[in-house]
Amino acid sequence: MNATTPSHRTTTWVHHATARLAHLSPAWFVLVMGWCGLAQAWLRATDLMGDMALGMSLVAGAFAVLIFSALCLVSIIRLNVHNPAVQADLKHPVRHAFMATLPISMMLLSTLGAALFWNTAPWLDHLLRATWLIGSLLELAATVWVLGRWLRPKEEGGLQWATFTPVLFIPVVGNVLAPLGGVTMGFAPWATAQMGIGLLLWPVLQTLLIVRLVQAGPMPARMSPSLFITVVPPSIIGLDMLQLNTPMPVVWALWGAGVFFLMWALTQLDAMRSQPFGMGHWGMSFPLAAFTTLTLRLSSAPEGAWLQLPATGLLAITSLVILGLTLGTWRGLRAGTLLVAEG
Repeated sequence: MNATTPSHRTTTWVHHATARLAHLSPAWFVLVMGWCGLAQAWLRATDLMGDMALGMSLVAGAFAVLIFSALCLVSIIRLNVHNPAVQADLKHPVRHAFMATLPISMMLLSTLGAALFWNTAPWLDHLLRATWLIGSLLELAATVWVLGRWLRPKEEGGLQWATFTPVLFIPVVGNVLAPLGGVTMGFAPWATAQMGIGLLLWPVLQTLLIVRLVQAGPMPARMSPSLFITVVPPSIIGLDMLQLNTPMPVVWALWGAGVFFLMWALTQLDAMRSQPFGMGHWGMSFPLAAFTTLTLRLSSAPEGAWLQLPATGLLAITSLVILGLTLGTWRGLRAGTLLVAEG
């Protein structure tokens, strides 16, 4: 009789999979951000493409919900089985900022849900409002916690030039997201106030990043995709300004800043290609989606009709990039090259 029975193989696989969860850092919630961003971009494209774009948005949004649910489940398992690994993430000089990706994902999902289904059913409105509010408060707490680390001595995990990367922009991104869903859900004063935190921190972090590059030299090649994160603040703030009916010249100025930071990030393409596929490459996904969404929104303005063709091209590129990242992630999981200790 074969000693390796199906039940034994299943048990072995479960133990192996559980052991690999030790390496499932909070950075994996960036997948949810990328797919939510893509869903928002396709939803904005309905002005140009009609129901086909709406259908693509629904598919991308459903996939984002599926990924979020799976990640929440395995994160709970990881918290119980690999608590020391979770504590190590909290203390890590770079990974700790990814703690903000969970509340950001909650805000993005509820914002997308409000854009698609607001006022379709009272219970759904209550669910979306509760999810957004919890995400908003957790995001504020994460921002205070991340920046609180900066006040510590460097020996205790305080801010250091060598470990300062665009990843620290992530809490800023979460705060400036607030008006996109909060205004629709009736939280306009709070959402606008929370955006103010991002408006304060964005130029500070951008200045610190430039000083870091001067003081400590270029970032490691494996961190090169993170430069795309600099595209997010001007893109999201531009969408905020449209939501808050700010004069269009302000929005165009923010779009111009987004163009510049996108071009700056694209100078790192060779460095990104030189690296084996890893979760860091997902740093491109949400920034591209956010900038695409703003471009699509401006293309529907009377003075932005010239952007319709570039916006459509951007949407195609963003969709292909996120699909490629998803396929690369699936292959990496099957090959066992992703959920491993950092090199």
